[in-house]
Amino acid sequence: MQQAERIVIIPTYNERENIENIIRAVMGLDGGYHILVVEDGSPDGTAAIVRRLQSEFAGRLHMVERSGKLGLGTAYIAGFRWALERGYEYIFEMDADFSHNPQDLPRLYEACATGGADLSIGSRYVSGVNVVNWPMGRVLMSYFASKYVRLITGLSIHDTTAGFVCYRRRVLATIPLERVRFKGYAFQIEMKFTAVQCGFRVQEVPVIFVNRELGTSKMNSSIFGEAMFGVMRLKWDGWFRKYPKYNPEIK
Repeated sequence: MQQAERIVIIPTYNERENIENIIRAVMGLDGGYHILVVEDGSPDGTAAIVRRLQSEFAGRLHMVERSGKLGLGTAYIAGFRWALERGYEYIFEMDADFSHNPQDLPRLYEACATGGADLSIGSRYVSGVNVVNWPMGRVLMSYFASKYVRLITGLSIHDTTAGFVCYRRRVLATIPLERVRFKGYAFQIEMKFTAVQCGFRVQEVPVIFVNRELGTSKMNSSIFGEAMFGVMRLKWDGWFRKYPKYNPEIK
């Protein structure tokens, strides 16, 4: 395998309309990014498109195929373990639908590689509200959900539910991934909360979030409910759970 220091994890379920374009966009960036697609048994043929592209991007495009739709959080955990086992230093989360602009990946990388952050977040809310083509009701729901999370948990992060993230490997090597409990969008909150509790430095990088043009959103009320009620459990954990601290000897 051609080794690199950066890998972008992209979970997929029914993303045939987007997957080839997002792969080509990331592969076209400077810096030699690798991609890991975590594919949850899409019936629309997403995996077949990735397999076809693997011959073109040999050694840079990888795929983990799972048996069904098992949740966003478990997809990322599987991706994190895969990337840690193979020695990647910078591990990214990104959606397949272009709501996250691949051109922002280098900015997230620089925040960690040269800016002193252990975890950088592509933030919709750190400099106002930078969301395009979302219904106003969803914008307000997302914005005030992050406000609610900050109030309950004490986090200073403006965009606590953001899914556009760069981790240094030491963050993911320190967090006990087997103890991450949430599967939906509360997973994003839990990872940020845990990273802060472990003593890692977080930096928000302002980005513009654009609603998907192709395919179907995976957001639903149960996922939102998990995020809203899960933060109470996180606050409880913050009082009573012992979190590991970063060990410089972790590689």
